[in-house]
Amino acid sequence: MNQPASRTHDSVHLPDKPALEGLKDKWDAKWGETGVYAFEPDTERSAVYSIDTPPPTASGSLHVGHVFSYTQTDIIARYQRMTGKNVFYPLGWDDNGLPTERRVQNYYGVRCEPSLPHDPEFEPPAKPAKNPRDFVPVSRQNFIELCEQLSAEDEKVFEDLFRSVGLSVDWKYTYRTIDDTARGVSQRAFLADLAGGHAYSTDAPTMWDVTFGTAVAQAELEDREKEGAYHRVAFHPAAADGTADTSVDPIVIVTSRPELIPAVVALVAHPDDERYRPFFGTTVVSPLFGVSVEVRAHELAKADKGTGIAMVCTFGDLTDVTWWRELDLPTRPVITRDGRLVRETPEWIADSPKADAAELYAQLAGKTTFTARKDIAELLRESGDLLADPEPITHPVPFYEKGDKPLEVVTSRQWYIRNGGRSAELRDALVERGREFTWYPGFMRSRYENWVEGLNGDWLVSRQRYFGVPIPLWYRLDADGAPDYADPLVPADEALPVDPQAQAPAGFDESQRDQPGGFTGDPDVLDTWATSSLTPQIVGGWSRDEALFETVFPFDLRPQGHDIIRTWLFSTVVRAHSLNDSVPWTNAALSGWILDPDRKKMSKSKGNVVVPSDILQEAKPGFGPDAVRYWAASARFGADTAYDVAQMQIGRRLAMKLLNASKFALAQGVHAGLVGRAELVTEPLDRALLTSLRSTVAACGTHMAAYDYAHMLRAAESFFWEFTDDYVELVKDRSYGADGEAAQLSAHATLATALDVLLRLFAPITPFVTEEVWSWWQEGSVHRAAWPTAEALPEFSAAEAPEGMLSDVAAVLGEVRRSKTEAKVSQKTEIAHAVVTAEERIIDLIRLAETDLRAAGRVLDWELTPTPDSGITVSDVEFVEADPQR
Repeated sequence: MNQPASRTHDSVHLPDKPALEGLKDKWDAKWGETGVYAFEPDTERSAVYSIDTPPPTASGSLHVGHVFSYTQTDIIARYQRMTGKNVFYPLGWDDNGLPTERRVQNYYGVRCEPSLPHDPEFEPPAKPAKNPRDFVPVSRQNFIELCEQLSAEDEKVFEDLFRSVGLSVDWKYTYRTIDDTARGVSQRAFLADLAGGHAYSTDAPTMWDVTFGTAVAQAELEDREKEGAYHRVAFHPAAADGTADTSVDPIVIVTSRPELIPAVVALVAHPDDERYRPFFGTTVVSPLFGVSVEVRAHELAKADKGTGIAMVCTFGDLTDVTWWRELDLPTRPVITRDGRLVRETPEWIADSPKADAAELYAQLAGKTTFTARKDIAELLRESGDLLADPEPITHPVPFYEKGDKPLEVVTSRQWYIRNGGRSAELRDALVERGREFTWYPGFMRSRYENWVEGLNGDWLVSRQRYFGVPIPLWYRLDADGAPDYADPLVPADEALPVDPQAQAPAGFDESQRDQPGGFTGDPDVLDTWATSSLTPQIVGGWSRDEALFETVFPFDLRPQGHDIIRTWLFSTVVRAHSLNDSVPWTNAALSGWILDPDRKKMSKSKGNVVVPSDILQEAKPGFGPDAVRYWAASARFGADTAYDVAQMQIGRRLAMKLLNASKFALAQGVHAGLVGRAELVTEPLDRALLTSLRSTVAACGTHMAAYDYAHMLRAAESFFWEFTDDYVELVKDRSYGADGEAAQLSAHATLATALDVLLRLFAPITPFVTEEVWSWWQEGSVHRAAWPTAEALPEFSAAEAPEGMLSDVAAVLGEVRRSKTEAKVSQKTEIAHAVVTAEERIIDLIRLAETDLRAAGRVLDWELTPTPDSGITVSDVEFVEADPQR
């Protein structure tokens, strides 16, 4: 039972002291040098597995949620590569749009002033001002240059982090959503949608963020609870001269936005509301300003809200927009793009028969909506039209998801892409597209369908910003300098990308810019989602490399967060539908959120994020990338998961056990030539282990084919601990050669086969430690090895490998060891004699593995006693007395 000297095979090269430290940098460099993850473009579509990887927003820092979701995608990529697929796994950076602009403003202390000329020598302040009002104004071109500079620096940090996580990305296929290629594709797609009738511009009410100074799409809205107040306001019937008839009772409305009374165009009640039926078609006048408005009926009015009748203004919210459109009401806008009331008295107030209407409005002109709300309440109180003190409330108010102030609805010319919001036929087609690909988890499809079916307008894609993809159009100016929006000037395809603010259209020169008879460039840029929605086309080579595009499109997988189904996922479906008449991918996998200890979503805005660089450190107190990946792999797609260092500790323990157990096995003479050698496996215990391994591999394959890596990990891990804690302990002496060469070879072939398979099963989860161990005794990379299949493993009959043998035999060894623990002797103490009592079936299994069991338990002799009772007992234990000379 004494351990002989190590007899490592010549083909095996073991380190003196295996360690996790250093594996990250070692293997990241090696993988890059050898091109382990390189995509081979000269291929057939059937051989390819393509992934439309989410481009992270390069405007700040990554947090542990990114590591979580991108690891889950990488597990799928690694698995597909091991099944023989030619994996197309690119990664891009979403670096255009408002988040980048805001970061640049705060980082450098600058603000964009488009009227300024470009300064090629400009250097940002060494220390940015604290107050945004003191930021240095710079030209549009200088501002864009700063955006590009900072984004490039951020992207390098992001790439380093993703490399440290072990993403098996082919880094040759990277892109930026603001680079020339992406801008060209985005503009080409926009022009194709314009030519196909899928894109159009119009003057329309638009949700507007006054801080960013831009329009906002429906998908970018979020409600936030905000304090406000209900105001009970009187609208009197119109007298013959158009003024208020105060001799009769007024109609009373309740509003939280009295500052919009200058913009009122109607009062609306439900057509079945008996209280207001007599008033439908009559006219009332607005308090303070004396403007005539009609009382109308509409199904959306709620009889149980407030007084049952609502004030319709242009515009207070999207319901106002619906009423305005469906009732064909006049337009009386008073809110400007900077969130203030118009400075000039509106003509409908100036023309009011109420003598002091213009004077009263002048007290509100130019004020913010917040200030005007308080001031008009006082004016209403003084006039007697405020019938009660304002009632404090808390109510949901729409915000831009990245904004700080409530949104306003303003009228402006904007560009839209049709998305089914105004077409039942297109809406149904897009719902059907969502049924053409497979969802993981399946219930997420309902979120998609609910969103599509709830749309109330087309997709607004224009933004009034600077760092983005310019809308590639110019407009002729007539003799009065008015633009011809109906017939825009379109660039030639070979000229893309273009910047209409910096380039003149064909047939014109810069001297004609903004001159009567000349041209003007479209001043807006495309929404960042309008470009991000084209990630399959950008990275797949659409319109530039059709051979590549046909090889990878439709993509096989879109991985993303479930919170952006309505934005990124849906918008990508919209673009593929209009541009390619196809779904963009055949599978969509949705990651869940990472929750903090209070079960709240981790997000930068909440300040509860964890920086991943600390936990990815290989030396303690870090856990290392394999341990962090283990934690990420423990959660299925779609499942919200708590940030859990305990899981990372388990993952680190698993990685260390892989190192140590592998070194033990390989140090005994185990080598690659023994893998799968069924003819050498002669011992029942070895055959039982390989039978268990075979069923484990079958289960793991089934789980991975269903994108269920979490259950695959559980199955593989369960076998691994049984292998290391039970099997290895049982066969140690036989592996050393204590029972002869044939028995030793049986153990070695079993150890080699199990270790080979386990390394391949764990490779997608823990790529660094599995590659390290693989390199000790195998050729090439484990990540290019074949995914294990049950059919490739030895198969034994039930007689050759009795069911449950390993667990039952291990239980006997456990009882032997427990008897030593209870006797308070060392596990190395030999047992001279003992009685083992168990069921007949287990006694038979003990006899099949008796040599291994007695060697592992250091039992010189025992008596095996069958019993009809269940359970295993070890009794009458006699220990060998220690030799004081030994």
